[in-house]
Amino acid sequence: MADSADYDLHHHGDREVGPGLVDLAVNVRLARPPEWLRRELVSAVDSLAVYPDSSAAQAAAAARHGRPVPEALVTAGAAEAFTLLASALKPRHAVVVHPQFTEPEAALRAAGHEVSRVILSASDGYVLDPSAVPDEADLVFVGNPTNPTSVLHPAGVLQALIRPGRLLVVDEAFLDAIPGEAESLAGSPLDGVVVLRSLTKTWGLAGLRAGYVLGPADVLARLRSVQPPWSVSTLAAVATVACCRPAALEEAEKLATAAEADRDYLVSRLAELGLAALGDPRGPFVLVEGPDDDLRTRLREAGYAVRRGDTFPGLGSRHLRLAVRSREVTDGFIAALARSL
Repeated sequence: MADSADYDLHHHGDREVGPGLVDLAVNVRLARPPEWLRRELVSAVDSLAVYPDSSAAQAAAAARHGRPVPEALVTAGAAEAFTLLASALKPRHAVVVHPQFTEPEAALRAAGHEVSRVILSASDGYVLDPSAVPDEADLVFVGNPTNPTSVLHPAGVLQALIRPGRLLVVDEAFLDAIPGEAESLAGSPLDGVVVLRSLTKTWGLAGLRAGYVLGPADVLARLRSVQPPWSVSTLAAVATVACCRPAALEEAEKLATAAEADRDYLVSRLAELGLAALGDPRGPFVLVEGPDDDLRTRLREAGYAVRRGDTFPGLGSRHLRLAVRSREVTDGFIAALARSL
């Protein structure tokens, strides 16, 4: 079992950005929420004197995925769900599949749980082999698509991880950025499976903290029992309802299609410089390995912030995660990258 001290599990892309830098480090695609969502949030400001009620948001999240209301729990961003899971559960053998978002492991360790790591390899494109997860693991975390590798695991592979007495937690924070939400388990009620969703990435709501959990009603009842009162703000609840409406889902699908095209463009421009994307990227970000440890610093000096990779278990100081941006931004970045290589 690796020690958490070997990686800064609390390092995230927002710590890379700074004044005057073009941000390719944070995986939030929109610079601001769309105008229709801004109007709804502004209209809700006058109700802030009243304590928040997330029941309508819970119903909206459940209906969006065709699930009963007790199978949805609204949270202050998907990240809150990691803390709730770590607080409510008493796993004997918790496993986190890496490289992936580090907050699940950080939350487990903060709650006093021991954590084992299953490290996927770049040699086979960070493909998940269910047999790599120990049979005795009773709590397993995996991202889909995985941050930072951008690999999308087939739903069947994830379902192969289901075992009696095991809770499988699938972090689908970026799944709405995949056209058609391919390989999602959100709408498939399965015993022993919890799915996390975020509204942050697609709708430009990182500062609002809006997300939700889907899963068996008894598991969510345990999470609800340790959730702080009123942790979901009025504005986050309003955003959840708004972003679960059919019109919003149609817009999200268009954004996902555009992000896919912009990602493919970024991958092709990187290839022109001999810098191949690792794995088979399907999300709105790409993982690369630079020629040396100092490429990130040179890019920063050239005006571009990128996400360092060496805080992710399984990656090193040459790894960089690049957020997908518009083609115009990509062209400027590629020009700076060419000068920095």
